[in-house]
Amino acid sequence: MEDTLQDFPPPLPEELEALERLVHIVTSHDGSMMHGSTHQSMIVADFLLAWWDAVNCGYFDFSSLWAVDAETVADMQKVFGMIARVRVYPDALGYEDKFKEIVLRWRTPLETEASQT
Repeated sequence: MEDTLQDFPPPLPEELEALERLVHIVTSHDGSMMHGSTHQSMIVADFLLAWWDAVNCGYFDFSSLWAVDAETVADMQKVFGMIARVRVYPDALGYEDKFKEIVLRWRTPLETEASQT
């Protein structure tokens, strides 16, 4: 049986705000410039996609946090806590389209492979 959002406590407003900021970093065209580097945006994308589909999209090296600014790390910590507490995938929070956009931007070969099968 698949878990739904109603089975667990809802996300807190500050957790959703942190998630929004992280999604903005990896989906906005100016995100890499606003947040230091494309490398930093890639790290955030890795973090988010490891939550959404760890088998096909995921790999997140925790030591990569050392290359991310403190504000972004704090947002990642909030989202990590939310993931553990709320226990749902981003789709259940209304983020399916945004995460598909993240896949297209940061995992293009994966999306291409999926469309060919």
